Amino acid sequence: MGDGNWIVENLRNALAMWNAKLTEIWAVMSQSPDEFKGGAVWDVMVNINDALKAIGYGLLVLFFVMGVMKTAGSFAELKRPEHAFKVFIRFALAESAITFCMDILLMLFRIAQGAISVIMSSSGIMPSAATDLPQEVITAITNVGFWDSIPLWIGSLIIWVLSLVMILTVYGRFFKIFMATAIAPIPLASFAGEPTANIGKSFIKTYAALCLQGCVIVLACVIFSVVASEEPTLGNVAGMSAVTITWQYIGELLFNMLVLVGTIKTSDRLIRELMGLS
Repeated sequence: MGDGNWIVENLRNALAMWNAKLTEIWAVMSQSPDEFKGGAVWDVMVNINDALKAIGYGLLVLFFVMGVMKTAGSFAELKRPEHAFKVFIRFALAESAITFCMDILLMLFRIAQGAISVIMSSSGIMPSAATDLPQEVITAITNVGFWDSIPLWIGSLIIWVLSLVMILTVYGRFFKIFMATAIAPIPLASFAGEPTANIGKSFIKTYAALCLQGCVIVLACVIFSVVASEEPTLGNVAGMSAVTITWQYIGELLFNMLVLVGTIKTSDRLIRELMGLS
C-alpha cells in the first residue's frame, strides 16, 4: 500500500527484500542436498564423488603401507597374528568408508536435518511474520525534512546489504557441503594408516559441523522473528520529534538485523567451538 512518500516506499522495499530472504532461508534450511535447486548440483557432486573413489582406493593402499611401516617395528612384529589382524581390519574399515562414503555423509546430514526440523516445528515461528513499518513511524517519516532523511536512505541500503550477506552465508554452507561431499573419498582414505587417521577424523568432524551449522542459523532466525514481532519501543511518541521517532526505530531495527546477520555469518565458527574443532 503506497503512502505517497518515496522514503517510506524505499524502506518498505528494503524490508520486503529482507522478508523475502528470511522466507528463502526458511525454505532452503528445510531441504536436503538432493532437493537443493532440483537436485542438479547434488547429481554432479555424486558423479565427482564416484570418479574420485578410484583415487581414494589408490591413496588407501599408500596410506596403508605408510601406516604399516610406521607402526610395525620389524617384519617379525608384523607376522604376529594380533598385529596383522589389527592392521588389516583397519584397511577393511577404511575401504568400506570409501565405498559407502555417500551413505555415511547422508546419515550425518539427516541427523542434523532432523534436529533442524525439530527446531522449526517446536519454535512455532512461521516466516510469514514479516517485518514492516509501524504506522507511527510512517507518519513520522512524512514529517522528516530532506537532510534529516539521509540516515533513512543509508538505513535502507544497509538492510539491502544485510539481506544479501545473510542469504549468501546460507548458500555458502550448502556449497561447502557439496564440495566436501565431492572430495570425500580422498580424506577418508587416510583411515587406512594409523598415523594419517587424524585427517579422516578431522574431515568427519568438519562435515558434521557443516551440517549442524544449520541448527545455529535456524535458531538465530527464530530468535530474530520473536524479537521483531514485539512492538517497537518508541516511548512517548506524542512528546518526541519526527526525527527522533524515525531514527530510534531504524536504529533498533538495524541493531537486531546486525545481530542476526552477525550470528549467521559466524555460525560456522560457533559450531566448531561447540564441537571442540577450533
